[in-house]
Amino acid sequence: MNVNRRDFFKSTAWMGALAMAAGCIGNRFKMFEPCGAPMQGFSLKPMKKVRVACIGVGVRGRAALRRIATLPGTEVTAVADLFQDRVDAEVKWLKAHRKPSPAIAVAGPEGYKRICDSDKVDVIYNVTPWHLHEPIARYAMEHGKIVLNEVPGALNVEECWSLVETSERTRMPCMMLENCCYGEEEMLMLNMVKQGLFGEINHGEAAYIHDQRNLQFGGRYHTMDGAQDPVKAGRPGWTLDFYSKYCGNQYPTHGLGPVAKYMDINRGDAFDFLVSVESKQSSYSHYVKELFTDWRKDVKVKIGDINTSVIKTKLGRTILLQLDTCTPRPYSRLNLVSGTKGMAMGYPEFRVAFENKAGDGKAHGFQSEAATAELRRKYRHPIWTAAGEVAKKMGGHGGMDFIMDLRWTYCLQCGIPLDTDVYDLAAWSSMVDLTRRSVQSGSHPVECPDFTRGAWRTTKGFAIDEMDLTKLPGNFKNIKRDEDVDKVARQEGFIS
Repeated sequence: MNVNRRDFFKSTAWMGALAMAAGCIGNRFKMFEPCGAPMQGFSLKPMKKVRVACIGVGVRGRAALRRIATLPGTEVTAVADLFQDRVDAEVKWLKAHRKPSPAIAVAGPEGYKRICDSDKVDVIYNVTPWHLHEPIARYAMEHGKIVLNEVPGALNVEECWSLVETSERTRMPCMMLENCCYGEEEMLMLNMVKQGLFGEINHGEAAYIHDQRNLQFGGRYHTMDGAQDPVKAGRPGWTLDFYSKYCGNQYPTHGLGPVAKYMDINRGDAFDFLVSVESKQSSYSHYVKELFTDWRKDVKVKIGDINTSVIKTKLGRTILLQLDTCTPRPYSRLNLVSGTKGMAMGYPEFRVAFENKAGDGKAHGFQSEAATAELRRKYRHPIWTAAGEVAKKMGGHGGMDFIMDLRWTYCLQCGIPLDTDVYDLAAWSSMVDLTRRSVQSGSHPVECPDFTRGAWRTTKGFAIDEMDLTKLPGNFKNIKRDEDVDKVARQEGFIS
């Protein structure tokens, strides 16, 4: 372990009377000097060609590889997965679509190391199970690779600090692939926030509400020990394995990422502390009892049906954060932002309320359909104006996946900072650990680490960036929607 690593949660002292008297359960970190240089606003020299390794080409990773292969100035030069048949399928797809053959195509649990050791790769696109995000990302940065990590970027505070310190020391960017930050409504709302339409922001609501019982028990995810079909193997897939062992919000960032951007978290404000409560577990139990007669009927799930957390920020704002992956409710991310002049709420239905002047009562009802449509037109984010047509043609969660991938490769080719950095990855992902600790303590407050070491006070806020697609080589005239993009959207509960 790095000798500069921060002190982490005390094993039992955080539950002691002294910590209680301090007002938060012990998460008081000693502050050390960074072991490298700060990464806020960091950018690399422009890259003429972005060479990408796709590590993990299961359902979501397969769709990612096929999007990336269509991007101008970007080439898939390596593919890795636990299973050989998945690797072979992607090599075959690249050949069939007249894309360059990858320099490395490898299967097995440590194939990523061979890729990270290669000089044929610039970027590691990490779409592996949650517990592999931090070790692969750390190894990749140690070997001079830019890292794009799927969500959550890390599973506990120690892993978050590990990625922060590794990124600072190696001077390698590490960004989390939070695709919901690139949704059309999320970017619309960010633009409206930045234009001051809601006044001073004081509250946000974020969630991942998505009934996944059929996915957890249907055999989609391989087991932790590498069995490709968990139903036949007679043991849970890796996501169900997590839910069977841990409580708390294990998937916080889909809702939290956009709200954190509305509030300029790590760029003028920061998370301060949180309180997390969790309902009892009953939905999974009812589900397996009614549907299964095999080993699945005996699976015991630890995570509660609904986890609800409230985060307080340094500037006194509040964020409601929820996770519910097992009750029969319509999909929602809540995605609400509220301020002194009005509010907006997004997926699944965009609605806005304003008052024209203080106390006029206009905000008691939502804007009309016509007025809302005009707001959509007027405040559409410039990136969606530039690339929305091709994004919707390509699909992938309504086009947000394509916008996300187009944006990071645009940043690398133009030599500008990636939209979010390792500090954002750490702050958002740390909620996995912090919510669990609060629940386990009886829902006492838990302090949030400051991964920026105070730099949030002076770091410039999120900007409304634009993209000039003429700066990329080639064009999108021959771009085609891949059938697997639609398949992934259907499997994850989206209509794309």
